[in-house]
Amino acid sequence: MNLLEVDAVSLAFGGVKALTGVSIGVEAGSVTAVIGPNGAGKTSLYNVISGFYRPQQGRVRFDGADITEVKPHRRAALGMARTFQNIALFRGLTVLENIKLGAHHTLKAGLLAAAWYAGKAAREEAELRREIEERIVDLLHLADWRDAPVSALSYGLQKRVELARALAMRPRLLMLDEPVAGMNREEKEDMSRYILDVREEWDVTVLLIEHDFGMVMDLSDRIHVLNFGCKLASGTPQQVADDPAVVEAYLGEQR
Repeated sequence: MNLLEVDAVSLAFGGVKALTGVSIGVEAGSVTAVIGPNGAGKTSLYNVISGFYRPQQGRVRFDGADITEVKPHRRAALGMARTFQNIALFRGLTVLENIKLGAHHTLKAGLLAAAWYAGKAAREEAELRREIEERIVDLLHLADWRDAPVSALSYGLQKRVELARALAMRPRLLMLDEPVAGMNREEKEDMSRYILDVREEWDVTVLLIEHDFGMVMDLSDRIHVLNFGCKLASGTPQQVADDPAVVEAYLGEQR
């Protein structure tokens, strides 16, 4: 059963067509990848799914409900979280503070309790910190840096903090935008393991954009290929790797 369905979505900016009739399905519990050359429409598709862009045609459904008109913050409350291609952390805050920001929409204390930091607000804060430290910081091996400012961290660690912040949103669908871009080989291997651990231990569905085809082949249950804003192919990793149109448009000599 698909947790996410994108049905015949088209998106244009003036006379520039970013997406044309794109349909994809993301099965619950799967790791699904969206790949394609630069400018293929991958990030535009993510922005439609996240609610940052509203398509001119087509629908987006999450767990069977039409969310095409739903605002981004409401989609987050429904269980959708994402990371970004470019690191979007608060560099002056610590690792733990950045992670906690991901969970702000889950807090239920009223304005007065939060202002005085008493009663329900204090209890929620303590429970949130405990959950983050026990479930997220330990899982992603960030304990040694939890009180360090993110500006002092390596690039690979900052990408891991972004993943941790997305997990703090308690997602059902985790959308990763080029999670290993700019990483060295060891960092890529670590991130791949963390993604699989998150899928298994959190029962999270993963949708990722990634240019590292080796990683995509290793992690994904299903792959959707975009080219010039259109869907070029879909299938298992092996089916996509063997598709002549994909090889011509995207893989080339990388295959």
